[in-house]
Amino acid sequence: MKKGLLHHIELYVSSLEKTKRFWGWLLIELGYEVYQDWEKGISWRLDNTYLVFVQVDEKFNNIPYHRCRVGLNHLAFHVESKQHVNELTKLLKENGTHILYENKHPFAGGPDHYAVYFEDPDRIKVELVAP
Repeated sequence: MKKGLLHHIELYVSSLEKTKRFWGWLLIELGYEVYQDWEKGISWRLDNTYLVFVQVDEKFNNIPYHRCRVGLNHLAFHVESKQHVNELTKLLKENGTHILYENKHPFAGGPDHYAVYFEDPDRIKVELVAP
């Protein structure tokens, strides 16, 4: 294992069921597999890195997430190609996912940055970027 590589990211979510539906197909498409699955959470793993999603306790569920506050802004994932970005964008739209910066898509990150930006059920921004 190379020192400094990311081990895992854990995110608390407002609805574990919505999160599973949203992230499940996408992470599998990106090469992840279910790693752990329990009553209050699920994780998907790719190689030695995994993402964990945990149902937030009810007493904290009334405080909405916002990526412009202190904390996580977004998660960005490599995809295989520009064509893969296009295919995933089509699937996201078919699933009713809100695409961010659609008027600049697929170059919202700049002329040399081919990507799609969108939000998960808790409005966490996600980016899929081509090499």
